[in-house]
Amino acid sequence: MATGKLVLVIGGSGSGKGTLMASARERFPDIVFPVSCTTRAIRPGEIAGQVYHFVTNEEFDSRIEAGAFLEWAEYGGNRYGTPVSEVTGPLSEGKLLLHEIEVQGVRLLQKIIASDELVTVYIDAGSWDVLEERIRARAPITDTELAKRRERYEKESSFKSEATYVIENTNGGVEQAIEDFVSLIARLRSEVSDTA
Repeated sequence: MATGKLVLVIGGSGSGKGTLMASARERFPDIVFPVSCTTRAIRPGEIAGQVYHFVTNEEFDSRIEAGAFLEWAEYGGNRYGTPVSEVTGPLSEGKLLLHEIEVQGVRLLQKIIASDELVTVYIDAGSWDVLEERIRARAPITDTELAKRRERYEKESSFKSEATYVIENTNGGVEQAIEDFVSLIARLRSEVSDTA
């Protein structure tokens, strides 16, 4: 029977996760990108149903009650959840899945997904000062929201030593980070196709 792999991508806000994931999506159209649900507002340039299903708090609650999430967590006053339907089917079909997630979600998934089907990739963008600069450059942000992101950064950073792989994405190194990330995903993709 085919065994897929779920690749979880972890890193603080501003670490470049989105850029790296977009590069992999562009190069490997056969990879599955599970679409999470979130209660946060859609941002300019985002397309509903591409990275997130944007839902109301009431809808999120009803999905929790129905057992529709593998895991869910709250960050910055918004909730994020990984739908069961987006992960279990493709995994059982022997596919490679690539999913951006928070550390809290990783810990929950580690309890329910077999270790040989789970890979974690930590994106290391350097110090908080570097990330703060990137976050402020992206869009206006309140001091309160920035403080929440710093707290999240500290939680995410604590995971680095546990990650299966670490990709460095320090200032000025995005092209190398993309190359390293894409090469890692290509290797994992070939491992999955070899067993399919």
